[in-house]
Amino acid sequence: MIKQNIEKVRNLLIPNVKLVAVSKTKPVEDLQAAYDAGLRVFGENKALEMRDKHAVLPDDIEWHFIGHLQSNKIKYIIDFVSLIHSIDSLHLLEAVDQAAKKRGRVVDCLLQFHIASEESKFGLDEIEAQQLLYKLPDLLNVRVVGVMGMATNTPDVSMVRSEFATLKHIFDNLKNGFFSNDPYFKEISMGMSGDYEIAMQEGSTMVRVGSSIFGNRNYNIPVND
Repeated sequence: MIKQNIEKVRNLLIPNVKLVAVSKTKPVEDLQAAYDAGLRVFGENKALEMRDKHAVLPDDIEWHFIGHLQSNKIKYIIDFVSLIHSIDSLHLLEAVDQAAKKRGRVVDCLLQFHIASEESKFGLDEIEAQQLLYKLPDLLNVRVVGVMGMATNTPDVSMVRSEFATLKHIFDNLKNGFFSNDPYFKEISMGMSGDYEIAMQEGSTMVRVGSSIFGNRNYNIPVND
């Protein structure tokens, strides 16, 4: 069903919105099936799981790290990660910069913002982001290319829409204030299986879809991370 699920999602995508297949907890066989159906962008939230999958899957996969990243786990993904969605502190951005410098890479990153009403979500506020961005010129091995956020897990569509609109507003403020001459600052990663259609309506350029492609997550897979 993976191939059919991918087609259903693709048929709903707005042109130029990138589909990130959230493959966390899923076996390699499922990722290969999605790859065979044409997907090339996969999102993982555990560094060691991502490293192990990268080692056995095709080389042209674009790997996105979408979960909360611990500084001591950066070394497992720094050689191949295409985009880190979850930069939520200056300390983490500096750690990624140092690891990328050792590998001679410049790694693209998104700033994660806390836009949901749920306190359990990670993320910056606008003031913290501005303080971080004043330090950005000193970090030569990372490139901030946009923002990411997760809406509240609620059936209240108006709340979800408002939270996505907040992230779009934050993006616009940062674009105008810090990146007006930088065409690479263009990504708004928001929207998951339950709300990506709303997210696209509010300006998302990148949606992270897992269960609508692979089915429900397998929480019983042992992950050494």
